[in-house]
Amino acid sequence: MVNDTLKGFKEFILRGNVIDLAVGVVMGAAFGTVVSALVKDLLTPLIGAIFKAPNFSGLSFAVNGSKFLYGDFINALVAFLLVSVSVYFFVITPVNMLTAKMRKGPPAGPDTKKCPECLSNIPFDAKRCAFCTSQLA
Repeated sequence: MVNDTLKGFKEFILRGNVIDLAVGVVMGAAFGTVVSALVKDLLTPLIGAIFKAPNFSGLSFAVNGSKFLYGDFINALVAFLLVSVSVYFFVITPVNMLTAKMRKGPPAGPDTKKCPECLSNIPFDAKRCAFCTSQLA
């Protein structure tokens, strides 16, 4: 019983889906680190150089002793937008262009033709019409 359970578990683990998923999760985590570094180390300082405010976390206001840190929200929003734009332009767009190039192939020739007698669609290589049984040239 235990041996059968272990055998089933081994088959489950060695099936392609589980391994592919594990590789995808690991690659996704590594890619997330790269994108975060791109945003934090390159794009955010660039925005800071343009707008003279690289960090908005100091922005806040108080109402009845409660402090509202809207600067942190702005930082999170800017980081989200930068990550989204980075992923779109550096991942989605190139992958879409690559898959579009890979899909293009020679146009397929016609696989059917019209019967000259009954005008039915018949296979291109047919010698006799299946509908009217006329002999084809």
